[in-house]
Amino acid sequence: MSRSATNRPSRQELLGALNEILRKVSAQSVLLSDTVAARVGLNSTDLECLDLLSLAGATTAGRLAAHTGLTTGAMTAVIVRLERAGFARRRRDVKDRRRVLVEALPRAVGRIQPLYEPFAAQLAKMHEMYDDRQLAVVVEYLSRSLTVANEHVAWLQSQPPVSRRRVRKM
Repeated sequence: MSRSATNRPSRQELLGALNEILRKVSAQSVLLSDTVAARVGLNSTDLECLDLLSLAGATTAGRLAAHTGLTTGAMTAVIVRLERAGFARRRRDVKDRRRVLVEALPRAVGRIQPLYEPFAAQLAKMHEMYDDRQLAVVVEYLSRSLTVANEHVAWLQSQPPVSRRRVRKM
């Protein structure tokens, strides 16, 4: 490892470490979602869509599909499963009766919350280690990363599937 005179990691080392930790956070997030989803009788895609729906408030299936990167058909299937499980409902928009809104049901979503409380408590303790300026940098970085990830999902959807060629055994 190359270190500067102050014994700090080089920019290249920092970027490598950042890339590695982001990949690990992403993987852990998927594993956490899978575990919670299994506990509440959902699959992880449905759980994540429910979380996004909870954050967004009542919205259309089309907007939720666009936000998640799922097709409208796939989003309809998610909504049907969430309705059947009692976590969401569809209702007519009072301002425009032609539109149908989807909304998370707070009482049902509240049943999931206790599964996250120990994790949230540990994060709250960790947050105390950082001042407001540092937290603002983290929020800005993650917000920009989210935008990049959303753009990448849109790009991926325009790409042909990767072929499923068999790997030759040696």
